[in-house]
Amino acid sequence: MNEQQDPQDAADSAKDHVKGAAEDFKAAASAKAEEIRRAAEQKAEELRNVAEGKAREFRGAAETAWSDAQSKAKTWQSDSEAYIRENPTKAIFIALGLGFLLGLMFRK
Repeated sequence: MNEQQDPQDAADSAKDHVKGAAEDFKAAASAKAEEIRRAAEQKAEELRNVAEGKAREFRGAAETAWSDAQSKAKTWQSDSEAYIRENPTKAIFIALGLGFLLGLMFRK
């Protein structure tokens, strides 16, 4: 009977060894997955910070461009008004000529 139990004991021992190895592997895999998750979160945070910085930079550039465009439009409007006040007859004839040309262009 002792001979039959020896193979059984060996099988149980091997089974326990395999279970232990599987648990060790599972723990190592979980630890590695957690490490990868943390690294991915860190990279995502870095990319988010870089993207936010670029967005602020582009927003600032867009606001500057918009401000410059508004300033140029106001300057052009002021210059046009001053020219019209100084040369009203000339301005009327220019407007009539432009209107006539635009009418010809859009009529076709």
